Amino acid sequence: MKTFIDDNFLLHTPFAQELYTNYAKDLPIIDYHNHLRPEQIANDIQFENITQVWLEGDHYKWRVMRANGVDEKYITGDASDKEKFMKWAETVPYMMRNPLYHWTHLELKRYFGIDERLNRDTADRIFEITTDMLVTSEYSARNLLKMMNVEVICTTDDPLDSLTYHQQFVKEKESFKMVPTYRPDKAINTDDIDALNAYIDQLSAVVGLAIATADDYLYALKLRHNYFAANGCSVADHALEYMCAVDYTDAEIERIFTKIRANSTLSAIESIQFKSAMLFNFAIWNHERGWVQQYHLGALRNNNTRMLRDIGANMGYDSVGDFSQAKALSRFLNRLDSSGQLTKTIVYNLNPADNEVIATMLGNFNDGITAGKMQYGAAWWFSDQKEGMTKQINTLSNMGVLSRTIGMLTDSRSILSFPRHEYYRRIMCDIFGKDVDNKELPNDIEWIGKIVQDISYNNAKAYFKFYLANT
Repeated sequence: MKTFIDDNFLLHTPFAQELYTNYAKDLPIIDYHNHLRPEQIANDIQFENITQVWLEGDHYKWRVMRANGVDEKYITGDASDKEKFMKWAETVPYMMRNPLYHWTHLELKRYFGIDERLNRDTADRIFEITTDMLVTSEYSARNLLKMMNVEVICTTDDPLDSLTYHQQFVKEKESFKMVPTYRPDKAINTDDIDALNAYIDQLSAVVGLAIATADDYLYALKLRHNYFAANGCSVADHALEYMCAVDYTDAEIERIFTKIRANSTLSAIESIQFKSAMLFNFAIWNHERGWVQQYHLGALRNNNTRMLRDIGANMGYDSVGDFSQAKALSRFLNRLDSSGQLTKTIVYNLNPADNEVIATMLGNFNDGITAGKMQYGAAWWFSDQKEGMTKQINTLSNMGVLSRTIGMLTDSRSILSFPRHEYYRRIMCDIFGKDVDNKELPNDIEWIGKIVQDISYNNAKAYFKFYLANT
């Protein structure tokens, strides 16, 4: 039984269809934020079957499998790869109206040419067909990326990372770039003092210096920032519940750091002061280097403490948070802007209730020099579905300049997730097409086509430093 994914999928007007087909479809992909494993790409690994490339690490799928009554054995447990795939296949028919239903069939079609619905009856055949393909060299990790015309991928890397796989990869002069991202979340995790102290000890060993003071700590992290820059990094990233931007003095930060090293519990204000100081210093370094900085705001993580204890973090037990965002973000950006040290910045919000809050806040700090300097980031995580993408596009259209957005990213742990760029492009083209059909925009295919090309590819290419020498 064939799927519903045809050439005009999500495209409801002739204008939208022409826009996507002639202007967006064949553009390369710049994926400036994802969670792919660098070693898999550097070593150009072969996946043994579709479960390994599709289900491992994909907490999107894990959440809905649990909701469908699938035992954890078949999700993160010790069931065989085929058993896990069969349970996913049994879940898919119940996924109608969830974006995973679209993505599942889009990915099967784009990578494997499979144009039938995944369910209990087709699962065994699809597992065998995809396995036969994946064990061939044409379906190696790198070739899977090339199938989607990927030009750049930015992995997400801790400052302690040796970047060995990035160094290995860059020597091979591949047709696409893989560059690291500096993500120091663990370096400011005052919610777990034991883990933070272990991190500081590890950092000390990596840089070969004793870390006795807050200044020592910042110096060591700056050395890693420099190291990342020397290895082609030009992007930083931070995942936060909300921006931390309270007042502090250097003396207070030194006292707080002493308490951390003594394994003492911090007060709530001390924790926020420490994070505020670290984030501000990171932003200064990003400006010095001309890096782009990204902030992912609004996730409430590890809600299920029983499952956190049993199977660990990042296993599908996070959700949308309802944090206050505006004032702290304003203070943070304003402090940097006032001293002329605000670099290009992307802010993603997880709670759609904050769409207008974030979009309008970022508009306060464009400088009139760099087009699109302050970016209201694409719909993220729980919002990166058709309605969420549409809301984000409409919010940016109403509150800012959609034509200057840098478009979509995967934010995924799966190497098969790149059709999400196609999904976004189709939705965007359909929005423009409907506006033209409703006579709310001029029927100017060349100009709107240019805007679509800019959003899909050109803006990101101009925004980042991926194409400069040494990156």
